[in-house]
Amino acid sequence: MKLLSEILYKAGMEEVIGTTNVAISDISFDSRNIKKDGLFIAINGISVDGHNFIDKAIEGGAVAIVCNELPKKIVSDVTYVKVNDSSVALGFIASNYYDVPSEKLKLVGVTGTNGKTTVATLLFNLFTGMGYKAGLLSTVVNKINNKEIEVTHTTPDAIQLNRLLREMADQKCAYCFMEVSSHAIDQERIAGLQFTGALFTNITHDHLDYHKTFDEYIIAKKKFFDQLSSSAFALVNRDDKHGKVMLQNTSATKKTFSLHSVADFKCKILENMFTGLLLNLDGDEVWTKLIGPFNAYNLLLVYATAILLNQDKMNVLTTLSNLEAVEGRFDCLKLTNGVMAIIDYAHTPDAVLKVLETINEMRSGNEDLITVIGCGGDRDAAKRPEMARIASEKSDKIIFTSDNPRSEDPGKIIDDMLQGVEPARRQKILSITDRKEAIKTACALAKTDDIILVAGKGHEKYQEIKGKKLPFDDKEVLIEACNVIGNNKS
Repeated sequence: MKLLSEILYKAGMEEVIGTTNVAISDISFDSRNIKKDGLFIAINGISVDGHNFIDKAIEGGAVAIVCNELPKKIVSDVTYVKVNDSSVALGFIASNYYDVPSEKLKLVGVTGTNGKTTVATLLFNLFTGMGYKAGLLSTVVNKINNKEIEVTHTTPDAIQLNRLLREMADQKCAYCFMEVSSHAIDQERIAGLQFTGALFTNITHDHLDYHKTFDEYIIAKKKFFDQLSSSAFALVNRDDKHGKVMLQNTSATKKTFSLHSVADFKCKILENMFTGLLLNLDGDEVWTKLIGPFNAYNLLLVYATAILLNQDKMNVLTTLSNLEAVEGRFDCLKLTNGVMAIIDYAHTPDAVLKVLETINEMRSGNEDLITVIGCGGDRDAAKRPEMARIASEKSDKIIFTSDNPRSEDPGKIIDDMLQGVEPARRQKILSITDRKEAIKTACALAKTDDIILVAGKGHEKYQEIKGKKLPFDDKEVLIEACNVIGNNKS
């Protein structure tokens, strides 16, 4: 229990009706979850306005209401607090309710279009590998030391975030590494959090179904850096032209990393093979198990972050060399039929381009590269033809298929993709809406030493169709299909 007056610090109060000297048992922005003596924060959501559920929250036991607009009906014995922005207020209230847990550990946020999951996960693995207790908040899984917690969003809501951070602090975690999505920034889910560092990987075409324009997408990312304190550090990719934009208005210490430009932290690729990368990191050679130039960027960012967190350089490099690839991120398999298979989460034009360029740089040229790819339904449709164009230009054979079609017709999604393919390249394309059949067909087409890329879903263990999440694992299907076909061929 906490007094309402204690948890309203920095919430942006404009008007109060009633007393703030009231004990609060719980906080919620969902009237269905309100508890006796709870506080209800009315949020103007994307599809639902919480102000319409104030009466229901009071019926459920709420003794206090935080809102943007005071309701016409005022109930006696209920305290009403009008704030400037209830979404922002929620973040600070949640932080105060859980005793500002982000100040009890070093919190580092990773934002950008591609690489967020890989960087956050590698940082978690690096620091736990160096003996620290740490937390991870990612698309794939949330972790508190060795404990795994199922994820529901790329970035949890403000209450979930602070509850998880509180548990991390209670478990003596020294660090937490988290993905920070543009949605979370725009929806103020990270309001009230105290970040030690903010990392920027890159920014390319994505999420325009939500942000509407690329400029709005950039502004959302930049807002994360604008809100950093002077005690934090901002570390950005100097090779991405938007990196300097992220630093324009931040109060944080500004740092850069690069493979091709003058920067605070530098890296050079010495060898790039299917078995790993040999890198020169700030003057020291290190062999890593990760593959491709995009992972050179990820590893450089991880290294630079560790140095900015005052870690010993040689300890960082030694531990870095033992890190494994993140599941579903350029996940390489040598199958029994002699085919090299790669599973990757690439679901943006830039990510697809980088994965295919990496494969083409390492291949001999005597084998076929067969790409299985689809695009998600109910998401940014503008990237569909662009992803298809890239796949058709960089692959020898292509199979267009379903990703997570959601409520859309998979055939219509594939039609959208085909609009980006030049007529001369359409002869090397097959369209198979059933993803399992598409992967099986790729295996049937593949000869010994050929390469199959299955892109788009990576770590996901489901396919989302018509409101249902059906079990589906690209890796499992790939291994079963290619092994069966390989055995039959022999």
